[in-house]
Amino acid sequence: MAQPVKEIIAAVLERLPERLSAVLRAKQYRYRLADVPQAPQAEDTGVRLYIAPVNFAGQGFRWARAAELLPDVSAVSMHYVKPGDFGYPVDNPVPVNVTRFSQSWQKRQFEAVAGSFSHAILEANRALFGTLFDSDTESEIRALQSRGVSVAALCHGTELRLPSRHRKIDQWSPFNDSDWPLIPSFESKALLTRRVLEATGVPVFVSTPELLLDWPEAEWLPIVIDVDKWARSDEPLQQRKLRVVHAPSKDIVKGTHLIDESMRRLHDEGLIDYRVVRGVPAAEMPQVYGNSDIVIDQFRIGNYGTAAIEAMAAGRLVVSHLHDQVRDHVRESSSRELPIVEATPDSLEQKIRDIAADRERYLPVANAGPAFARELHDGRLSAHVLASFLLQPRT
Repeated sequence: MAQPVKEIIAAVLERLPERLSAVLRAKQYRYRLADVPQAPQAEDTGVRLYIAPVNFAGQGFRWARAAELLPDVSAVSMHYVKPGDFGYPVDNPVPVNVTRFSQSWQKRQFEAVAGSFSHAILEANRALFGTLFDSDTESEIRALQSRGVSVAALCHGTELRLPSRHRKIDQWSPFNDSDWPLIPSFESKALLTRRVLEATGVPVFVSTPELLLDWPEAEWLPIVIDVDKWARSDEPLQQRKLRVVHAPSKDIVKGTHLIDESMRRLHDEGLIDYRVVRGVPAAEMPQVYGNSDIVIDQFRIGNYGTAAIEAMAAGRLVVSHLHDQVRDHVRESSSRELPIVEATPDSLEQKIRDIAADRERYLPVANAGPAFARELHDGRLSAHVLASFLLQPRT
């Protein structure tokens, strides 16, 4: 369809009553009026935090709960829900088509946040209020600030990580794949985020230490998990055939294609039972990790994220590729060593053979995981970090 025709149709739909436009759009863009949620309500506390709109791996919800560990703080997490959502918990789920096309929702949501919340954290440089401000996050930030809301930015990864930087420091970087067509768009996205952060000057949090290389002024806001949900009483590495699990969120980023052949070879030898897990609902993942000995995480970014933390909390042995900068930052921040076994795609096969041959050497690493996850990732440290934003005097 020619672009002018699309624009004409969009203009017509915008002028129709929502009860008509919601059902006359192309099928993939429709929604029901019954699916348009009420605006979030802030509690009667001194600090009222709104965090939105992506909730990657349920982190918006977990950070909201961490914030509530602070005195006189309440928090609401929101995210736009897409088809095939993994079911992570969130306070204010909104169907993605509602956020895109419901002008009534956009206006109500903005008024609710601007009028009743004291603080807002914008995740991943994604628009908080759909197209209300032409999907421009800088305009959203300024609009909230003009209403007295203190705003911070929180970056998860791709929206801040510059491919041109990352490819220089890691031979395994996915941004060295010249045939990956998304690299130019990732570069543009990261540059756009930089422009927004520079223009607004808002405080910046990053969810993983590696992103501090992209924005050194940021604060590391540790990922939060429900540690007790993942806890197991049994030790790993006790089975004759080691149970190895790999649960890639994105194969090209995790490096699945770089390790699959060697892991299949070990599986065929009978040394390991290798499973690649995809599309499993979040509620079922504790059982997946609990029924494994080794979780192999990612081999291209040099970071550790939610999956590795959950596996550590379960007391499983985590094998992954981490940059020294990440280990150093964790050590300097917590005086703890990061209990993840280092491997790269070309060393992983031998590393798994070593683990199978010398299990007593690696068992203490796995056993250190639950305490590490609890101390750094149960929400207490994240609450301490958030306090610098939430509890400072407002101007």
